[in-house]
Amino acid sequence: MRSMIAIVGRPNVGKSRLFNRLTESQRAIVLDYEGVTRDRQYGDAEWYGRYYTLVDTGGFVPVTEEPLLNLMRDQARLAIEEADIIIFMMDGKQGLTAADMQIAELLRNSTKPIFYVVNKIDAYQRKEEAIAEFYSLGSDLYAVSAEHGHGLDNLMDSVANLIEPGEPELKEEVFARVAVVGKPNAGKSSTVNALLGESRLLTSDIPGTTRDAVDTMISWNEREYLVIDTAGLRKKSSISEKLEEWSVVQAIRSIDRADVALLVLDATEGVTTQDKKIASVVDGRGRACVILVNKWDIVEKDTNTAGEYVKVIREEMPFLSYAPILFVSAKTGQRVQKILGEVDRVFEQYQRRVSTGELNRFLAHILEKHSPPVYQNKKLKFYYVSQVAVRPPRFAFMVSNPKGVAPAYRKYIENQIREEYGFEGTPIKTVMRERRRRDLRQS
Repeated sequence: MRSMIAIVGRPNVGKSRLFNRLTESQRAIVLDYEGVTRDRQYGDAEWYGRYYTLVDTGGFVPVTEEPLLNLMRDQARLAIEEADIIIFMMDGKQGLTAADMQIAELLRNSTKPIFYVVNKIDAYQRKEEAIAEFYSLGSDLYAVSAEHGHGLDNLMDSVANLIEPGEPELKEEVFARVAVVGKPNAGKSSTVNALLGESRLLTSDIPGTTRDAVDTMISWNEREYLVIDTAGLRKKSSISEKLEEWSVVQAIRSIDRADVALLVLDATEGVTTQDKKIASVVDGRGRACVILVNKWDIVEKDTNTAGEYVKVIREEMPFLSYAPILFVSAKTGQRVQKILGEVDRVFEQYQRRVSTGELNRFLAHILEKHSPPVYQNKKLKFYYVSQVAVRPPRFAFMVSNPKGVAPAYRKYIENQIREEYGFEGTPIKTVMRERRRRDLRQS
C-alpha cells in the first residue's frame, strides 16, 4: 500500500508548486483532481522505486474568523492526523512567522515523521544564512526551491528512506481482492456483514465509525475473497464531522490493494458529489467495479423507480458506464446473495484476454463500418491491434499518426470493443502508437 504524504503549511508558501513538481516531474501521475476545496489535490508519484500518494492541503491559518480559511485549517489538521509522513513548508523569503511557529507547535504533538522545509531558497543564495532563523524550531531543515527544483533531491531521498520499495503484494491466496468503498454512512461495513452472514465488523449509524481498513476473508462458491472494508472517519472531533471528504484518501488506500471495487451508494441520498469523487478514483485506478445502491428497502418506489435511479447514476457518473448496478439492502439482505456473483463476473472480464488474430479481424470490421478520419490531408491508417495487458484490459493500436485519432473516434473504437467482447464491469484502456518505418520494412 502506498504511503500517504501530506504537505502542510500556511497559505502561499509553495505547497502546490511542490506538489506539481513532485508529481509531474516524475511522470507517474495516476490521479490528479481537485479536492473538497479549491486547494486540495491528490497525486501519485514515485521516487526511485518508492511509491507514494501526495496530498496538497489548503493553507493552514492557526487563528482566523474566515469560514473558508477555517475549513482549510481543518483540512490540514486532518491531514496531519491521517497521513503517514508530513512535509511542513515555510517561506524562506518571508522568514519565520508567528503562524509558522504555531503550526510547528501543533506538529510537535504528532508522532508522524515530519520534514521541515524552507522553500524559495534559490541556488545563488547563501543557504545557511537564508534559513538560520528557522533553526529556532529545533529540527533539521531542508532548503529547497520548489519552483526550480533546487534541494529536492536531498529532501526526497530522506523521505524515501521511510517508504518501503515497490508496491507490496498481499500474501493471501485469494480469488479476488474486493474493496468496499463509498462515503461515510453509506453502509459499507453493513454490506460486508451481510456478506458474512454475521456481525464481524463494527457498524453504526454514526458517519465514519470505521477508522482503519478491515480485511475479512470470505468463502463463497468454493472461492476465497479478501474483502477490504474501507476506512472512514471515526467521530472523535468536529474535524471529522465537517470533513468526511477525507474518505477519498481512505478509498485510495483500499482501492490500491484491490482488484474489484464495490461502490456503495446511499439510496436515500441519491448520487452525491462525494460519491462521484470516489467513483472517479475507482475509474482512475483502473479497477473493476460493481455499484451497490444500498438501503433500497426504505426507498418509496414504483415500477419506474429503479430505472430512473439507473438513469441518474449513468448521467452523474458517465465514466463508470461499464459498471453493473445492484439494488440491495444490507439490513434486510435483499439481493446481497447476488453481490459475489457480480464480483466473479466483472473479475473474469477484468482479466480477460482476446487473441491478436481475433482482434485484427475485429479491427478490419469496425474500420469498414466507420472509416478513420483524415488528418493533415491524409487518411489515417490503422495497421494492427494487440492486447498488451489485463487488469484492466489494455489495447495497443499501431497507426500512421497517433495525433490524428480524435477523441470521438477513439470513443467509437472503445464502444465497439465493448459491443463485441463485453468487458462489463471493467475499464478498458486504448493506446495509439506510431508504426515506425523499420516496423513497416519488417512486416
